[in-house]
Amino acid sequence: MDYTEFSGKSLESVLEEACKQFSVEASALDYEIVDMGKSGILGFNAKPTVIKARVKDGYVAEKKEEKESIPEVKEEKAEEKKEAVKEVKTEESEPAKEVVSDVNEEEIKSRIEKFLADLFKAMELDVSSNISYAAADRTLSIELSGPEMGILIGKRGQTLDSVQYLSSLIVNKGTGEYIRVKVDTEDYRERRKKTLENLAKNLAFKVKRTKRPVSLEPMNPYERRIIHSALQGDRYVVTHSEGDEPFRRVVITLKK
Repeated sequence: MDYTEFSGKSLESVLEEACKQFSVEASALDYEIVDMGKSGILGFNAKPTVIKARVKDGYVAEKKEEKESIPEVKEEKAEEKKEAVKEVKTEESEPAKEVVSDVNEEEIKSRIEKFLADLFKAMELDVSSNISYAAADRTLSIELSGPEMGILIGKRGQTLDSVQYLSSLIVNKGTGEYIRVKVDTEDYRERRKKTLENLAKNLAFKVKRTKRPVSLEPMNPYERRIIHSALQGDRYVVTHSEGDEPFRRVVITLKK
């Protein structure tokens, strides 16, 4: 397959567009960066990012089931429970993993270190990274530190999530096995998890008191699963998700 050129405001958005056009996961893309753009990543304005992309040779697309297109509000209780369990069962929506036997740890670390250095230079941020790899569960952990971590985290962790997404693409580009990438700073992930769990319990109490459903703000799949999990054992309320990405949200209702 010949390369197709894509351009957009960020590398993340361009890769998403390429995945959408080819109907494949990001790990199936073979791409080259033509122009990274001037601060044109993670919402920083300027020159657009340009890439050339195609589907990797020999890739066979799997048929995807419409897992997220579930009827929205007036669902049967059993269906609501099914969706909550579905969103709780995995920590992140990632491809099925196989046993990795030949991961070049040093090459991967070198690749991601260079990418992060270029990324933070473009963002004009002074950031240090501590990278470790756990072969047992094929996870690359990146701990970031610096004087302006609030900017790097962004609103509700959106910028940090973007760094994690891009890092995953870089780490997994050209590899036959999937490696999970986790990016964190100042223990933000754990603090955010506790905040969401407390929010879920407070809103559940409100639902019990008022006997009226409560709809949360739109969240990414990982954060929705935290809400579902926090209330999974509650005998009086049930949770389900409504809407389409990126505006999909959790709704808490009283059990009937």
